[in-house]
Amino acid sequence: MPQIRILTESDLRKVIDLDMDAITCIEDAFVALATKDVCMPPIACLDIPANNGEIDVKTAYVPGLDGVAVKISSGFFDNPKLGLPSVAGMMNVFSSKTGILEAVLLDNGYLTDIRTAAAGGVAAHHLARKDAKTVAIYGAGVQARLQLKALTLVRDITSATIWARDIAKAETCAKKASIELGIPVRATNDGKEAASNADIIVTTTPTRDPILMADWVNPGTHVTAMGADMEHKNEIDPALIGQADLYVSDSQAQTSILGELHHAINAGTVAKDATFPELGQIIAKSMTGRTSADQITVCDLTGTGVQDTAIATLAQSRCAAAGAGVEITS
Repeated sequence: MPQIRILTESDLRKVIDLDMDAITCIEDAFVALATKDVCMPPIACLDIPANNGEIDVKTAYVPGLDGVAVKISSGFFDNPKLGLPSVAGMMNVFSSKTGILEAVLLDNGYLTDIRTAAAGGVAAHHLARKDAKTVAIYGAGVQARLQLKALTLVRDITSATIWARDIAKAETCAKKASIELGIPVRATNDGKEAASNADIIVTTTPTRDPILMADWVNPGTHVTAMGADMEHKNEIDPALIGQADLYVSDSQAQTSILGELHHAINAGTVAKDATFPELGQIIAKSMTGRTSADQITVCDLTGTGVQDTAIATLAQSRCAAAGAGVEITS
């Protein structure tokens, strides 16, 4: 009878973290999306506006990986008012050879947090200036700290600013990040000021109205937008997409529907039939990335099923090697 490994968030935290291995894992996933016969269906999105929430399903088959992950994740953004986390979820891993369920990862969104932050690190590694040292993070949640941590793994970051509308939340996040990373991190609720001296800007919020305006972004800046993963979300002024020297998506099929590109098309700043390089193509060198230090680059990350299959397969293999979790017979 098939054996299924049941893994909790605690099990997973013991074997996988946001490190260079995780960044390499996600980098390889982007390359696979650009170069292999990946099967990745559209995201299934269930919007629950009455409770400021959403439930998403993502999956992908990646040739060469033994597993196929089907992720069910939720984001209910008023949950912190109830003393609950805003993100939850799980991943089921099936054998790509037999279709048998092999593992249930009860990660509560932990692996999504890791792979999302790793994707931000990959984007900055390939698109930010080599000498980038200063960062502005928009948002003050868990992902804000993780995105900053990922940047310190790919660039010599010397200081950072955390922006949030609630200055108290920004200050709490900045203090935690500074202690964890050993660099000065300050807080602000002035979005324009946050961007003024940033070599890299990362937006990490579920906002429906832009929080980063086009005229705030200086030449040479790299911007990663990772919060707009549903049609109604919009973190970046659509004008910035049109003005950027280089716009890059994780998947244009997704960003034209769900991401910042979607809003730029609707605003008329980008033609509906325009085509842009994807991050995997730039990593694989089939498309050109940043070519000069004064370019403004924008990477639009909506989250792809290949990332989920990649991180889940890595986590499952590490847990199996460590004997983590509980095996049951189905």
